[in-house]
Amino acid sequence: MHLDEGSDPYSAAQTIALIALAPRAKSRGELFAHLKKRGIADDVANAVLYRLQEQGLINDEDFARSWSESRQRTKKLSKRFIVNELRAKGVDNDVIEIVSSEIDETREYALALELASRKYRPISHLDGDLVRRRVHGALARRGFASSVINSVMRELGI
Repeated sequence: MHLDEGSDPYSAAQTIALIALAPRAKSRGELFAHLKKRGIADDVANAVLYRLQEQGLINDEDFARSWSESRQRTKKLSKRFIVNELRAKGVDNDVIEIVSSEIDETREYALALELASRKYRPISHLDGDLVRRRVHGALARRGFASSVINSVMRELGI
């Protein structure tokens, strides 16, 4: 949708936002950036986003919680990695704090252990140093702290 000279900018912005929300939920920050990229003025974008929040179509806390659970379940990502992703998506720091506090150390350790076990099985027959590097690297790339990585490696006997 393009902004024409005669079209109502509010209606155009609302249409752009609704189309952007169709494939998946988005944070308010993501939608604001999308509207800005499409040439919508800040005041119009804010008005549309406020209205969508009132209607319950945008809820950063629900979005952040859903994003966090999905990323933990499918990608086995650490709390730190998820926090960085949420920041990049424009989620407010207060909301990030609430959602990240729901990821406890036990849950994060279980995710790291599950990922390490999955990575370790197919390469367990290889040289010990190579196995250690690969499993350690897989955990580190997903943002797990070195203390968690070392504990997991000890538990698996790597």
